[in-house]
Amino acid sequence: MKIGFLFNHDALHQIPHTAPIIAELVASGADVSVFTSSPAQESRARDFIPAGLPVRFVRLATSRAADIMNIMALGVIPFRRLAILRKNSPFFRDLDALVVPETTSTRLKRQPGLGDLKLIYLPHGAGDRSVGFHEVTRLFDFVLLSGNKVRDRMLRSALISPENHAVVGYPKFDTVDFEHAPRIFGNDRPTVLYNPHFDPLLSSWGKMGEEVLEYFAGQDRFNLIFAPHVMLFKRRLHASLEHRRMRLRKAIPCRFLDAPHIHVDIGSTLSTDMTYTRAADIYLGDVSSQVYEWIYKPRPCIFINSHDAAWKANPDYAHWSLGEVIDDVSGLPGALARAVAGNGGFAGLQSKAFRETFSMSGVPSSRRAADAIRQFLGAAPPAACPSDAPMLQKAL
Repeated sequence: MKIGFLFNHDALHQIPHTAPIIAELVASGADVSVFTSSPAQESRARDFIPAGLPVRFVRLATSRAADIMNIMALGVIPFRRLAILRKNSPFFRDLDALVVPETTSTRLKRQPGLGDLKLIYLPHGAGDRSVGFHEVTRLFDFVLLSGNKVRDRMLRSALISPENHAVVGYPKFDTVDFEHAPRIFGNDRPTVLYNPHFDPLLSSWGKMGEEVLEYFAGQDRFNLIFAPHVMLFKRRLHASLEHRRMRLRKAIPCRFLDAPHIHVDIGSTLSTDMTYTRAADIYLGDVSSQVYEWIYKPRPCIFINSHDAAWKANPDYAHWSLGEVIDDVSGLPGALARAVAGNGGFAGLQSKAFRETFSMSGVPSSRRAADAIRQFLGAAPPAACPSDAPMLQKAL
């Protein structure tokens, strides 16, 4: 089998979701190529591939004109990503399948010569936002899903069929050491992780972010890790076609950068490898799917409803049932006090939500994904091997 993995996004956060599958496929005899559109993407993908494996890396290029158009569009339209797909489509003609963690790649369906290419989709995250359940999912030939929650919602919406998907768990978890929590601060204060999203309507950063930082700067009871979604500070202007909304992203006032009890990270790999979700004690956010990674270990969550959402019984906000919801920053001190006192009866709900969101077993998720891909492509099942459950199983 000839299988490609494509990484073609502005940031690196999507790579840990599919890259762990590569080694499992190579071990089963597949011919694997990794396609990247930047040196940083290639470097990050290599982090998940043991040295010496016969994996072919291909750097995809585009024109200077597309790069200029991408800059002029301020990220509102992904000109460079689309140009990469158009210009480099011949690279994919000899593949049996291409594995992707995002939906822009469905544009390849329009390219001549790719009629036999099977597109395999593994979403980068397992959140509730409506954008994760878009009709474009129907264009994929096969879909790999983290658990029953996402599967059932996609089936209800006819985005997948019973035959063209597999529940495989969460390959990203295979790469995380859940037994050792990193330390960010040299004190014993409770640590809060503030993780606002970038969506111009849903994010709390635009309306209340500075006020949140102001609160934490002026108190001495909590540490704060400010680690927003990596895309928030990648662009100055954020646009949502879904919500028909645009918003200029506010900068971080310099006075917060030197506070000894505030750690700011606007996009390093530590923001995407679960370092901060393992290091903190209380989650503070809005709509990021990272909250589901957070509840691998039940802990207090606080959600900021900065856009007056009617969220109850709305599946797009199902995660808000896993913690306290506040409507403005004035509610933050009380919510934090209750979080320190305990998880407010949410621990059971969080454990249940984790089980529904992530199908975990004694077999690593990356191996389950590789086996599902092989079966979809009609390959014989690989030889049985001893179970080597991911560290997550030990932690739970």
